[in-house]
Amino acid sequence: MLRQFPISRLAPPDWLVRNLQPQRAPVPWAAAARASVAMALPLAVGLAAGRPEYGALVSMGALSGVIGDTADAYRMRILNIAVPQLFGAIGVTIGSVAFGHGWVTVGAVTAVALLSGMISSIGAVASVSGLLLLLNCVVGAGLPLPGQWWLAPLLMSGGGLLVLALALLAWPLRSGVPERAAVAGSYRTVADLLAASGTADYDRLRLAVTESLNTSYDLVLARRAFHHGRSPDLVRLLAQLNAMTPVVEAAPAAHQYGKPLPAEIPAAVRHLADAVETGYSGPIGLRLPVPESETARAVDHALRHAADVVTGRAPDALNVDDRLGRPAALRVRAVRAARNVLLSEASWRYGLRLALCIGIAQSLVSIVPVARSYWVALTITFVMKPDFGSVFSRALLRALGTVAGLVVAAGILAVVPLGWWDVPVMFLLAPLIPALTPRGYGYQTAAVTPVILLVSDILNHQGTALIQPRLVDSLMGCAIAIVAGYLLWPESWHTRVGDRLADAVGDTAGYVEYAFGEDADPAARARMRRRLYRDLSAIRTEFQRALTEPPPNGRRAAAWLPLVVAVERIVDATTAAGVRVRHGAARPSPAEVGQVAMQLRELSEGVRETDVLVEVRTDLTGPSGSVLEPLRQEVAAARAIASPH
Repeated sequence: MLRQFPISRLAPPDWLVRNLQPQRAPVPWAAAARASVAMALPLAVGLAAGRPEYGALVSMGALSGVIGDTADAYRMRILNIAVPQLFGAIGVTIGSVAFGHGWVTVGAVTAVALLSGMISSIGAVASVSGLLLLLNCVVGAGLPLPGQWWLAPLLMSGGGLLVLALALLAWPLRSGVPERAAVAGSYRTVADLLAASGTADYDRLRLAVTESLNTSYDLVLARRAFHHGRSPDLVRLLAQLNAMTPVVEAAPAAHQYGKPLPAEIPAAVRHLADAVETGYSGPIGLRLPVPESETARAVDHALRHAADVVTGRAPDALNVDDRLGRPAALRVRAVRAARNVLLSEASWRYGLRLALCIGIAQSLVSIVPVARSYWVALTITFVMKPDFGSVFSRALLRALGTVAGLVVAAGILAVVPLGWWDVPVMFLLAPLIPALTPRGYGYQTAAVTPVILLVSDILNHQGTALIQPRLVDSLMGCAIAIVAGYLLWPESWHTRVGDRLADAVGDTAGYVEYAFGEDADPAARARMRRRLYRDLSAIRTEFQRALTEPPPNGRRAAAWLPLVVAVERIVDATTAAGVRVRHGAARPSPAEVGQVAMQLRELSEGVRETDVLVEVRTDLTGPSGSVLEPLRQEVAAARAIASPH
């Protein structure tokens, strides 16, 4: 009799499947076209001039610009590409000056790693700048670059600026279009949310609304930061974005009824989205049903106000407040960021982790002869980025992506001769980077690896002899990152539940108290709610990353993730109750509000003090028929989730 083996035993673990599963994303065709031109053109010019190594350096610089070419708004493209190029030029200068000096090289690269890690905590642009600073320093310290010390920084920066120039070609014709499209997209996600009212899709679409509003506010406020005066177009866009706040606040109140809204309501929001995107300011005839409850009146009032703002008929349409706060002056933000970096324990901790790993790698390759060994430190630099995901997962994906990329590179280096054939090959390989990057880090690594090897071959003429050393270097870098940057730091492999989630629960308690105060400022209330949703979105992203790690970290994250969802529902229930009060429902007593806030603060302290589920009380009672009854149910559910099962 044949022995039966359960197929489930042969299936890969869930955390591995999550790592390898490609993410859905549209292909950025324009970015792919820019990548082809920006990386192939320098090779052609270099070959025509008889200096292919110079063209290879420009293409190497263009690669960093291609990776950073992710913004839609033109002014954000300047920040995302130009600023990191400056740091990259500094990095390659330091690396090339320190090249071949033994322990001096080790010290220089390690110091740059510490600085790179610390500034990465400032924000997205600073993170990319820190990445490029260290990457180019590693390349300069590991490769003998042609020409004088200033030539390589100049050529590599020129490649990045070429990508920027191509990205800005349509700016005179499309100025402001990306911002309008983003705001219109937010209107459409809100329309989808209203259409899903009372259905199981509501929670998923609420997350989409949060992400869309975050993107829109970031684009509009970032563009406003460039203007010293009040640009009418930007003020109008911000007013249109703020006009969505009452609609978003009314959505959870409508969802509590458990029934879909009339189709005319989401259709009206989509109609407004079309007007925002096209800049239409004529009359808009909204066909809305007659409201029959305080919630219906809230939705009706919010939509009519939004229509007045979109068309400019609202008397205060251009006298708008910044619901998330207008960005401070650049000088003020720079001083504030520098102070935060120097005084932040988290920035020092990450900087030291990165410096330790880079120091080990650079010591190893500076003392032990390893051919083209700069790839060890280069691998660590990519794997250890804190805002790019779990170190363990990225090390795994880096190894797998490198293997896949080396297979492609081996075929190219074996078949394609050095010279003009490199140009069409680069023209075909380069667009794969922006096309595969949104799919996941492993896919990006598989696309970048053959491109880097092609450029390296032009500089060093090693051919297929590059393949095996690159594989060994990458595996060495992944191993150092996992041991010295992950396993030796317990906070990196324990689920990071405590402080961030506890702070969010405590802030939710403050939001509950403020939302039902008699003198609550609507703008301040909106800022509190948006900040809560933004924080919870970031926490959810962190948990999603933890799910890609092996047990026990992934299992702990899976156990705590429902509490994040429960806190999001508490914020929704609070917003819904506030909308009902403002449209006719009885205001809850301060004692009733205080009891809910007290329960939330107890939950916050319990979460802060442990990284495992704990027993908590769920004895929430209150007046029957109170507007806070749905909120009490959500708080009780959250406290039940925090109890061991």
